[in-house]
Amino acid sequence: MTKFLRGVTRAVIDTFDLPAPVVEIGSFQVQEQEDLIDLRGLFPNKDFVGVDMRPGPGVDIVADVEKLPFPTASVGTVIALNTFEHVRKFWLGFEEIHRVLRPDGALFVMMPFSWEIHNHPNDYWRFTPEALHVLLEEYPTRIVGSQGPVAEPLSVWALGLREQAAPFTADQFARLKNAIALHARQPLRWQRRLRYRVFDMIDRRKLCSRLLEQENWRQELIQNNKTIIAAA
Repeated sequence: MTKFLRGVTRAVIDTFDLPAPVVEIGSFQVQEQEDLIDLRGLFPNKDFVGVDMRPGPGVDIVADVEKLPFPTASVGTVIALNTFEHVRKFWLGFEEIHRVLRPDGALFVMMPFSWEIHNHPNDYWRFTPEALHVLLEEYPTRIVGSQGPVAEPLSVWALGLREQAAPFTADQFARLKNAIALHARQPLRWQRRLRYRVFDMIDRRKLCSRLLEQENWRQELIQNNKTIIAAA
């Protein structure tokens, strides 16, 4: 979890009244990251259940996302942040989430794209925005976004609504864009930004572009597999 991902998470929660109960997949709180990882405080007065493959801080139920211990159509919202890159058969996890969500439920998911291998316990996959469109095509309304350079995003994310949920409105989409710009920020000092630009002028590989463009967010509103609004 980074300040950017925490920021976009807060923006989503501030913009949309996500239904309870809320289940977080991959809720284990890594030491020294508790302030960033702990999402319970963002859902006051809502039932919140933390699920992870290992016991520990933030974990209420030890379980595998490939086989969730919840009845069908019993969960309001599922959140999985930087989790699915660690799931061996990720497609089974998405199927299980769809099964346990109520027909008016929501799925909020986020993954790294251009990021170093991080084993918790293993790191298997990377996902593009197009991959999220495929994985969430059963959600009639969804917002798919990415962070960083267009050709090599740092992270990708999506918020999908099942068939009985009220579709996102254009006003909500605009408010989400503004909330992301407000919360998902970590400005570079001008000295560091200058050093990165000079380095990229010298080295044509543009290795610093990810850092220079880390506050670039894009999001696309999809309804019935058609783009309604795209914003950057």
